[in-house]
Amino acid sequence: MGAGVSSWKLARAVSSLGQLGVISGIALDVILPRRLQDGDPDGSVRRALACFPITTMADRILEKFFIPGGKAADAPYATVPMHSLDSVRSLLELCIVGNFVEVYLAREGHDQPVGVNYLEKIQLPHLASIYGAMLAGAAFVLMGAGIPTKIPGVLDRFVHHEKATYDVTVTGTRDGETATLSFDPRDYVDIDLPPLRRPWFLSIVSSNVLATTMLRRANGSVDGFVVENPAAGGHNAPPRAKGLLDAEGQPVYGEKDAVDLRRIGELGKPFWIAGGMASQERLREALALGAAGVQVGTAFALCDESGLREDLRRELLRQSVDGATRVHTDPLASPTGFPFKVARIDDSLSEADVYEARDRVCDLGFLREAYRKEDRTIGFRCSAEPVELYGRKGGAVEDTFGRKCLCNALMANIGMGQLRHGLPELPLVTAGDDLRTIARFIPPGQETYSARDVVEKILGESAPAGPIAFQGHRSEYHWKPFHARRV
Repeated sequence: MGAGVSSWKLARAVSSLGQLGVISGIALDVILPRRLQDGDPDGSVRRALACFPITTMADRILEKFFIPGGKAADAPYATVPMHSLDSVRSLLELCIVGNFVEVYLAREGHDQPVGVNYLEKIQLPHLASIYGAMLAGAAFVLMGAGIPTKIPGVLDRFVHHEKATYDVTVTGTRDGETATLSFDPRDYVDIDLPPLRRPWFLSIVSSNVLATTMLRRANGSVDGFVVENPAAGGHNAPPRAKGLLDAEGQPVYGEKDAVDLRRIGELGKPFWIAGGMASQERLREALALGAAGVQVGTAFALCDESGLREDLRRELLRQSVDGATRVHTDPLASPTGFPFKVARIDDSLSEADVYEARDRVCDLGFLREAYRKEDRTIGFRCSAEPVELYGRKGGAVEDTFGRKCLCNALMANIGMGQLRHGLPELPLVTAGDDLRTIARFIPPGQETYSARDVVEKILGESAPAGPIAFQGHRSEYHWKPFHARRV
């Protein structure tokens, strides 16, 4: 659902209802300091920081970024460094603490499990982020947008606070060349901590081949799958028929892109189905096909507890009520090269016009591509950065056409857009095809709906008993919290 949209408030609401709430683990090293710069109005971030086990680390972050009462409305947010293969310590500390805070707050007030979702494409923050989430007791780690075969082994290593490594994809490498991230928790933890619980690892897949590959090549246990179809929001897997577009310029998906759920079931792991599954009928169909449940994104993204800006939520709900929503699968928008679903908010300008007028800036850098320079060192580039700069880094200029700065747009989606020349970055909302009928969750006489409305609508009064997943899995165990309260 995007950085900060699937927030701790939403995950806590869903988990409290007996389902699995899943937070987005993306860009929490930026979201945490921006929440503090906004003054942390309800004190939630500071409450979680007070329970972070490494006191000195939490204190450094609080002292550097917290602004009582919030920054001035016309002041930009303080920036943080961008990631590299050797990220500065202060940035990795933001990853650890940002993920801890989000999971900790999502787990408050109930004893149900909480999960965290990452993108394989955003590799550089992986290790520190996952460790922070495990410190807070994340029960599930989900990952898609790539082939994350090394993540299960990372989870195994972090149980005992041991050093973990992760191979980074680098464009232009020669045979035998590798680039490896390394993270040793003992370099950051200055107290003795007990072993951590290993989260279940769920691989998000869009094909039978990818599911089989994960089981064969993973360096640890793959505990299940989320099978995502092209109706889902956010990034979609590219279709088999490359370059084939429909009349509206959207990628065309065919029979070869369909997943054989029978074969998925034969792999012997639980699986959940994602993409257009937010109804009692689709849930029953999924269970009949052998799934453990369904994953739902768009319906929760527009509920009251979502982190999406209220004006954007209300406008999309109004469009749904009026039957005027438009969701476009843009083959060019994302610098990752994956198709990306975009919900149209305003007719005054097309997304192309907005981004043609926008000064290209790359100051968050989560979707940058690592590439091998001529001198064999490693650099970073993004097809949404200034065109001339991208070209000087060896990128093909034609790859910049239609690209959009998703990093800054997703921050704007949650009310944390950076100010440039006194003006905030503009949002770019992603949603699944379900957006067109999302108004069905609004109770009579109301204008919005809650996470509870979504859960009750999908479960229905006569829904089958058993583990049902909305943002993940309803577990039969109770996840004991790990608290290290500061005196």
